[in-house]
Amino acid sequence: MTEAPCVSVVIPCFNGGADLPGALASLDIQTFRDFEVIVVDDGSDDPTTLSVLEGLGDVQLVRQENRGLAAARNAGMAAARGAFLVPLDCDDRLEAAFLEKTLQALDAQSDAAYAFCHLHLTGERSGVLRKDYNFFTQLFLNQLPYCLLLRRATWESGGGYDETMRQGYEDWEFNIRLGGGGLHGVAVPEPLFVYRVSSGGMLQSISNRLHGQLWRAIQERNPALYRLRAMMGIWRHWRARPRAYSVWLLLGLLAGHRLLPDGVFNRLFSLLMQFSASARLEGR
Repeated sequence: MTEAPCVSVVIPCFNGGADLPGALASLDIQTFRDFEVIVVDDGSDDPTTLSVLEGLGDVQLVRQENRGLAAARNAGMAAARGAFLVPLDCDDRLEAAFLEKTLQALDAQSDAAYAFCHLHLTGERSGVLRKDYNFFTQLFLNQLPYCLLLRRATWESGGGYDETMRQGYEDWEFNIRLGGGGLHGVAVPEPLFVYRVSSGGMLQSISNRLHGQLWRAIQERNPALYRLRAMMGIWRHWRARPRAYSVWLLLGLLAGHRLLPDGVFNRLFSLLMQFSASARLEGR
C-alpha cells in the first residue's frame, strides 16, 4: 500500500453525475497536492451518474445502498487514510488554495479542531458570504459551512454525522456536538469554498422548510447545551468574541421556536433569514 496522504476529500454522490466532474476538476487545480479523493456512491440509479462513476480515474469509489448524506460522508471518512478530512458535495467546488490555506490555519492554531472559510456563492445567488464562529451563536443559527478541513481525530471523537438526520442539518448538529465537547474551529477569511445555491437543493427545498422540526431534533440530541444555565455559561465564555446577532435576538428566536406552531415559526424564520443573509452578502 502506498504511503497515506495528508488529506482525504470525501464526495458523497446520489445521482449527481452531471455535477461530479466539476467538483473533481476543482480538486485537480489544488495548490496543495498530497491528498486522495473518495467518492461515495449512495445508491445512485441514474444512468448518467452510473456511467460517470464507472469512468472515474485515480479516485477511490465506495458503494453502498441509499442511506442518505450523513451516512455517505461517514462511510467515506471511515475509508479515508488521511490525517485531515474534507467533505465536499458534488455540486460545489473548492478554490485552488482551499487545502493549502486551511491546512496553514490549523498548523498556526494547534488547538483548533477544524478550519473553515467564507463562501463564494454561485447559482441562484451570487456574492461572498462571510462565515465567523461564536459557539453561543452556533446554538441558535448555523454559522459554519458544511465544508470544513477536519482533523481526523475530530471526526472520530465527535462520533461522525448523525445518520438519522436524513432531511438535513446533519452538519449543524455535528458542529454543535463538537462545540459541546470543547472542539472549535479557526476561520480563513477568504472565499475559498464555492457553494451553489439552488432551489432544488436539500437546504432550500427541504431543510429550510422544516427548520423548526430539525432544530428541535438538534436540541433533543444535545439537551445539556440548551438548558438556560448552560446557555448563559456558554454566552459568558464567548461574549468577548465577535457575534453577528444580539443575545436578546437569539434568545427571542429560541422562545419563538418553543412557543409557536412549527408552521408559523418556519415562516417567521424564513423572513428573518432572507433579510439577514442579504445584509451579509458582499459583491465580488
